[in-house]
Amino acid sequence: MMAKRYFKLSEDVAEGFWCLGHPLDFAGRELDDPWQFTGGSPAHFEGQVRFPLSLEGEARDYSHAAFGTPVVHARLAALFKELTPSDVELIPVEVDSHPGPYFILNAIRLLPCVDVEASEEVSYYTEEDGFPEKVGTLSSLFGMRIDPSKVGDAKVFRPSEWEVALIVSEDIKEAMERAGITGAKFKEVTGPSTADPVRRTEMKKRGELRDQARAAREAVWKGLGTLEEDFVISMVLGGDWPAGSQAWRVIRRPSGNTLVVTDGLSAPFADILDRPTAGFGFELAMETPEPLPDLEKSWLVQLLERVGNELAGHEKLRDALERGTLSMEVAGAHLPETLLTPEGRAAVLLGMTTESLPARFTVPGGEVRLVTVKALLPSELKWLLQQGRGGAAELARRFTEAGDGYVSRSWRQPVV
Repeated sequence: MMAKRYFKLSEDVAEGFWCLGHPLDFAGRELDDPWQFTGGSPAHFEGQVRFPLSLEGEARDYSHAAFGTPVVHARLAALFKELTPSDVELIPVEVDSHPGPYFILNAIRLLPCVDVEASEEVSYYTEEDGFPEKVGTLSSLFGMRIDPSKVGDAKVFRPSEWEVALIVSEDIKEAMERAGITGAKFKEVTGPSTADPVRRTEMKKRGELRDQARAAREAVWKGLGTLEEDFVISMVLGGDWPAGSQAWRVIRRPSGNTLVVTDGLSAPFADILDRPTAGFGFELAMETPEPLPDLEKSWLVQLLERVGNELAGHEKLRDALERGTLSMEVAGAHLPETLLTPEGRAAVLLGMTTESLPARFTVPGGEVRLVTVKALLPSELKWLLQQGRGGAAELARRFTEAGDGYVSRSWRQPVV
């Protein structure tokens, strides 16, 4: 008897095709729980769902909307209904400017079937990650392999250990290919193990270095106020940060201010395993007395994220920062108009000194500089650019004299 084969079904991303946005209700409001369509169980939403287009382009039979929600054309929905009706829920939806009909493809079977030992790379959440409810569960999974003996008769399902993956059987894959379904790609999750013992050893070492550095940073953060243990803003994989992931931590200061710090610009470099490193050797800190009700989408977090990504991606900026105070501009989209230049940019001043934050701290890989980020008003940026050498230091002196120091506000009186 031939072993059953299964495949991860995902969107074949390519230029020229549409991109579906956040699911909306009949009144055009974003759904409160968009994850209900990717959790491996029947959805609880009642009413019409609509998907706006975040990018115009050619329609496809299989697409992923925001949050990885699978959206399928009626002809693909019919195929699933015929071959595996008990494994999926097909929810009618509207797609802006496209008649369809279209459906959310919600796989409603959740099976514990990941073969961790056979998978290529795995890592787990720890207490230091800031998600107590996830400790001990998978935080990343590459080269996934499943155990077919644990699947039973399911043809479409999600692994309970890794719900983001949508798995289909070989006969579903072949039926989609025969039908000429567009927008789908398949990657086998059965067959010989892809795990490399040497790579496993490297991963373990990398994890140990990462955890040691994270614990050292967290000890510093806790010394600056009340660290929100369960609030790690926008954990993002990828980008130019040293460990290949990005995070921001929230600290409530004794003064009542909100302090947000980057948490990973000083993480060990992922490709250096023979010794601990301190990444780029700095973390950023931005503080405000203003209320930030939706912290993750707040102007302060967006501005800090853009500054961090600019520094991570450009060595020349990091070199300039090493030499002292630095001003820079970033994109101003979705930031307060009071902070925007006529060109739609926002400016900051980095590296102001303060007695209320440590200038440096130590992690296993070395010394880390804690760099303050101060939001500038357009008039202050204009004045600064006219001053040339010494202008940044003078501007920092004026901020200190005015009493606000390195603290940022979306609106205030300029100091020039």
